[in-house]
Amino acid sequence: MTTPAAVEARHLTRVLPGAVPVTLVLDVELSVMPGEFAVITGPSGSGKSSLLYLLGLLDRPSEGWVLIEGRPTADLSSDDMAALRLEKLGFVFQFHFLLPEFTALGNVLIPMRRRGTLPEPAMRARAAALLDGLGLAEHRDKRPDQLSGGQRQRVAIARALANDPAILLADEPTGNLDTASARTVFETFRALAHDQGRTVLTVTHDSTLAAMADRRITLVDGRLSRGA
Repeated sequence: MTTPAAVEARHLTRVLPGAVPVTLVLDVELSVMPGEFAVITGPSGSGKSSLLYLLGLLDRPSEGWVLIEGRPTADLSSDDMAALRLEKLGFVFQFHFLLPEFTALGNVLIPMRRRGTLPEPAMRARAAALLDGLGLAEHRDKRPDQLSGGQRQRVAIARALANDPAILLADEPTGNLDTASARTVFETFRALAHDQGRTVLTVTHDSTLAAMADRRITLVDGRLSRGA
C-alpha cells in the first residue's frame, strides 16, 4: 500500500474578495511526505505564509482542497478542523507567542491540557522531556523574559510538539534570531524529520537556512515555480 502524503494540496487557491480581488495562492498542487523537511521560499509578498496557513488548516481555500495524511478536509466543520489541528499539526511562528506569566514548562503544558488526553503527571513528564531534548533542562522553571531569543523559540518548538503531531509547520521561525540561534532551530527541524519521522514544512527567506532542508519549494506571485 502506498503511503499517503502527510500534507497534500490540490488546485489550492485563495482569493481575498473585494472591489479588486487579491489572489494570494493560485492553483497550487503540492505533496509533502512523512519524514520530509521542506521549506517554502520566494520573494516578499509571494504568498508563502498564505500557503502555509492553508496547508495548516488555519485558513480555508477559495478553491481546491487540502488533505492531511490522505484525509480530505474541505467538508470539515470548524470544530472538526480545530480538533484535527490539535491532533495532527504543530505550529511555530516568527514571534514565539509564549505566555509571559507561565514558565517554559507551563507554556508547553498548555496544548496538552487543551487536548485533555493525558493525566497531569504524564503531561508534566512529557513537557519536561521535550524541553530536555531541546537543551532546555535547566530552564524549565524560567519565564520567557528570563530566556534568550533562541531559547524562547526552542520553548515554542517544544510547545508545538506537545501533542506529538505528525506535521510541524513554521512561519519564518528564525526571523528574529541571530545566525547561530537560527541555525540551531533549523538543525532541530532537520532532526525532527530525519530522526523522528515528522513532516516539517517551514517558510523562510534565508537561502542559507533553506539549503539545510531536503526540498525547496519556491512560490512566485502565488504560484509554484517550476521544479517545486
